[in-house]
Amino acid sequence: MADEIDLGATEANGFDDQPMPQVTILVQYVKDLSFENPNAPMSLQAGGQPKIEVNVAVNAKRASDGVYESELKITAKATTEDGNTAFLVELLYGGLFGLTNVPEEALEPFLIIEAPRILFPFARRIIADATRDGGFPPLMLDPIDFASLYMAQQQGGQVGNA
Repeated sequence: MADEIDLGATEANGFDDQPMPQVTILVQYVKDLSFENPNAPMSLQAGGQPKIEVNVAVNAKRASDGVYESELKITAKATTEDGNTAFLVELLYGGLFGLTNVPEEALEPFLIIEAPRILFPFARRIIADATRDGGFPPLMLDPIDFASLYMAQQQGGQVGNA
């Protein structure tokens, strides 16, 4: 005899008659990728550890009815001890997300925090592959706290328009 569990919407379990939010990852893609090694081959022979500066930005917008685009822009620049550019890599990585029954007030936080969190591991691999293919050790980016980035963008008035 099988046990039946009713997860239906009732007042007893705290749910009302609202349908549950649903998120679908429709597609992920590289919108733009650039790798520059302007001082090759000298930059590949330089000794010492380069200084690496990484910048991350997130943007989001409505693509169509119920479909939203989230973009993750990562720029990494490595400079040698003498100030020359070793490499510059820029990636604009995007994803389309289908959102159903998501409350309006939850759209922006999802698109600026959770969507980039989903996209980041794939973008990280692309950056690592690009730097490795450029003749350098792979640049393995540290995990990013997108919630803190969102708060900083919100304070600066730079949040994407969802």
